Amino acid sequence: MRRLPQGNRGLDSVIQTTNLSKRFASLVAVDRLNLTVRRGEIFGLVGPDGAGKTTTIRMLCGILAPSEGQASVAGYDVISQSEQIKARIGYMSQRFNLYGDLSVKENLSFFADIYQVPRQVREKRAVELLAFSRLTGYQHRRAEYLSGGMKQKLALACTLIHEPEILFLDEPTTGVDPLSRREFWRILYDLLRRGVTIFVSTPYMDEAERCSTVGFMTHGQLLVCSTPDKLKAHLGKAILELKGRPREITQQVARQTPGVEDAQVFGDLLHLVVSDAASARSRLELSLRAAGVEVVTLRQIPPSMEDVFMNLTVRP
Repeated sequence: MRRLPQGNRGLDSVIQTTNLSKRFASLVAVDRLNLTVRRGEIFGLVGPDGAGKTTTIRMLCGILAPSEGQASVAGYDVISQSEQIKARIGYMSQRFNLYGDLSVKENLSFFADIYQVPRQVREKRAVELLAFSRLTGYQHRRAEYLSGGMKQKLALACTLIHEPEILFLDEPTTGVDPLSRREFWRILYDLLRRGVTIFVSTPYMDEAERCSTVGFMTHGQLLVCSTPDKLKAHLGKAILELKGRPREITQQVARQTPGVEDAQVFGDLLHLVVSDAASARSRLELSLRAAGVEVVTLRQIPPSMEDVFMNLTVRP
């Protein structure tokens, strides 16, 4: 994939923020954000609704002006050089506006006009993107008749029509079925192999596992930022997975058992945070048996990204 030239290509960091903040009246949406995104990685900004993810992306794309702090993208300042940034990025918002009365191919052509893609190259690029997103057989179908997953892939193709070197995706798979989510991430990995840097926000912890680097964000603040493996290794606690019947009594007993520091519900399972897995397991077995609980599962499991995030946000 072709890259636009710029003067700071040798820098390892392609996105840099220093105390980046955004206030809306009395609301602090982003609070002194400091992060670095390396060239050629998938960076995941992970957190619940209202965490400040969208506001962060909009500032990095030059759409919103920061209230305080500094940020650069591709070596350009987000305030004074926003037009240079916009020429080098692709931005797919949560509600990317496709035109339902236009066909797949016509939508690509429309966005090629917006991005001023030369006519002599846009046709070849559109053919490549249709094949890349597996939409070739649907190029004459109106966008309003596409499935949710196909609409997301078309929105991504429109975002890529001008061959950006950095891609910003704001919760791109929200509301998309699991199979389409998996296909969408396959496309992102293909882009990564072509050298595109990807900055993606998501509320899904399984998608956090797919990122090179993850920043956990809540209430406008970045809690921690590292690779998924390091975040799980630095949890410093063991996780016990427990399933018992009846479920309500199982939860009550587990939360009252000495050595269990936290208990989170995952469907019909409990994830128990403990410092000493063997000791906590022994106490749990005794307590559950005394309460008449049928233990279906009680085992130590590797921590997940959701375990890491819950430990960061619910601990006193």
